[in-house]
Amino acid sequence: MASPPLAREVFGVRFQNPILLASGTAGYGRELDGVMDLERLGGIVSKAVSLEPRAGNAPPRVAEFRGGMLNSVGLANPGLAQVRAVELPWMFTHLRTARVLVNVVGFAAGEYPAVIEGLDDLDGITAYELNLSCPNTAAGGLEFGADPLAVADIVARCRRVTRRPLVAKLSPALPDIAALALVARDAGADGVSVVNTLPGLALDPGGKARLGNGNGGASGPVLLPAGVLAVRRVRERAPDFPVIGVGGVRGVADVRQYLAAGASLVGIGTGALADPRLPERIIRALERGDG
Repeated sequence: MASPPLAREVFGVRFQNPILLASGTAGYGRELDGVMDLERLGGIVSKAVSLEPRAGNAPPRVAEFRGGMLNSVGLANPGLAQVRAVELPWMFTHLRTARVLVNVVGFAAGEYPAVIEGLDDLDGITAYELNLSCPNTAAGGLEFGADPLAVADIVARCRRVTRRPLVAKLSPALPDIAALALVARDAGADGVSVVNTLPGLALDPGGKARLGNGNGGASGPVLLPAGVLAVRRVRERAPDFPVIGVGGVRGVADVRQYLAAGASLVGIGTGALADPRLPERIIRALERGDG
């Protein structure tokens, strides 16, 4: 039987369509069960998984602005043991056709492969997405993704402990995002996700930060042109390297921009947080050939 028109092979794996729920806005899937048909998706990228549980940053954690949303959740998650015992088994049981990708975070280089080693014997994981926007606590808080040597080191460490696909998630604030994508590729990554949130600050009329942590990450419509440009730049430098385009998707026309720029898959984050039925509408529109 011929594959549906939207099906595509990425990382050597078949996705039934190119639409993913991006990490951080869909939890581990169960939060949206019954709100949308998760099995219509190409896949879900899980909320972050760190070695130990994290309570996250002080509230308020979210502030809206005209171009989208600023958040400072602080990578809150129940930690490796809980995700392994509870969250991923639920995802494997409820997602039969939609793929499961696991977002991995760390605050020292060795924590990334440690999380992967703690999960790698489980069946059902399609790929690991490495969140390289985490602060390197050993380097005074500098983001791992801002340092080519750190990117190469983390990807190489993770490559040694798994045969599953590795996807490096990169920040839009990098001076040359395509160069960092090539560093990740040469260290063993199978693809990249572009882009993560853009650093930002929102103040109230009195000049006080609207987020409990001060600054945060901007997402939503403001990220669309940055994400599309990042996909195009990576594709120009590495034509055969899989790219997941993420940022600012609000409709099928935005998805088509990412695909035209060369994205293999497209993640929906803030748009689906605001309207959980948006991904299904986009998939139906793609099936009809709209946009």
